Amino acid sequence: MNMLYYCDITALPDGLEGFDGSEEMLPFHKLIDNFEAQYHLVINDDTRFTFWTNKNATRYKLVRVDIREPDSWRDIIEESEKDVLVSAHGVNNDKLLVCYLKDVKYVLQVRNSETGHLLHNLPIDIGSISGISGRRKDNVAFINFRSFLRPSTIYQCNLDAQKPELQVFRESAISHFDHIEFETRQVFVPTKGKTKVPMFIISKKKLPLNGGHPALLYGYGGFNVNITPSLNVARIVIAKHFGAVCAIANVRGGGEYGEQWHKAGSLSNKHNSFDDFISCAEFLISEGYTQPKKLCIEGRSNGGLLVAACINQRPDLFGCALAQAGVMDMLRFHQFTIGHTWTSDYGCSDNEEDFHWLIKYSPLHNVKRPWENSGGQSSQYPSTMLLSADHDDRVVPLHSLKLLATMQFVLCKSIKNSPQNNPIIARIETKSGHGAGSPTQKRIDRAADRYSFMAKMLGASWIE
Repeated sequence: MNMLYYCDITALPDGLEGFDGSEEMLPFHKLIDNFEAQYHLVINDDTRFTFWTNKNATRYKLVRVDIREPDSWRDIIEESEKDVLVSAHGVNNDKLLVCYLKDVKYVLQVRNSETGHLLHNLPIDIGSISGISGRRKDNVAFINFRSFLRPSTIYQCNLDAQKPELQVFRESAISHFDHIEFETRQVFVPTKGKTKVPMFIISKKKLPLNGGHPALLYGYGGFNVNITPSLNVARIVIAKHFGAVCAIANVRGGGEYGEQWHKAGSLSNKHNSFDDFISCAEFLISEGYTQPKKLCIEGRSNGGLLVAACINQRPDLFGCALAQAGVMDMLRFHQFTIGHTWTSDYGCSDNEEDFHWLIKYSPLHNVKRPWENSGGQSSQYPSTMLLSADHDDRVVPLHSLKLLATMQFVLCKSIKNSPQNNPIIARIETKSGHGAGSPTQKRIDRAADRYSFMAKMLGASWIE
């Protein structure tokens, strides 16, 4: 959220130079004087200013105001019913290059800057746009694009053309990897409440759907964060050399469809994130991509909570779990470092209403022996690795350490001849934090350890 003030420099008798050496304040005028929404300047023509905003528009829109009539605002591009307006850039004099997030895929459009009317849709693959560079006086714009199978690619677009197209300007390549051998599919998985959850599936082309492939399912689902397509080298390695299927589930709680999607997976609705993730796992199994003993789930931070909650609820559905820096104690997280700032998404156990929904899914408080409720069938927790770091001051390591101790005691040490044969272990990084800014070697070591564990537990063999 931000406020908007402006100063009319043309009205100053001596311009800005007249204020040199003076303590007098510039005569700013208040256009927006409260913190109620976001405003980002897109273009201006004389006294008319066009802003990208979420004022009364959770999926954003473009609005225009003439500062000579500051109380008269009008929509140039209205809020979409479903798609999120990510950005808009003024280009080629009277054009806008507009970027939408549509079903977790980025869409590019050319629109008229005066009316907002659509002029062209620019064809683009499944992927993410991480940057757009262009000026109003230029007829050429540059777009930075990335996908699950391709690193950063810069496209050039001639906006003067009768039918503008994207042409490769610069393209990065990965040695010993041919992305043509792989494909990305998007499916929409039905879950509880008739909601359809988008999920990307990356695999080798013409993959036989016989249930025999190792699979990695990743999720996050929190804090209005979008998990959009981007290259992950570690996933490329396991797809190529373990023949694995990699899936990314865009569960509720993220921002893939705007604030409504976020709210549908937060506070008292947090269980929707877990239901969505479990449905995505069931889809991979029912469609023949994998089977429970070959399915690994992974998440980090809020995603670590997602993984831990799901193995508590459905330990039979997974063969392996990797929970990195997860928030595991939902009753006390707000008492450590910056945990109090997460109450906007989780609630707080100090409030009785919040306590009742938190206690139902808090990983630390819901570890149970699955064989006691399996009707005599053999059942246990999947092989699990909890990852943390001794200097993590965001999600402090006590979350993972307490869950590790609880799981090992309840499932193994507290009874004789425990049916829990799958390992429950932890990997604690030293001299490291939550992960941002980690040196390359530490990131490689961490990925090698967790995916080696995964491969061993799933019985996946290395393929040259």
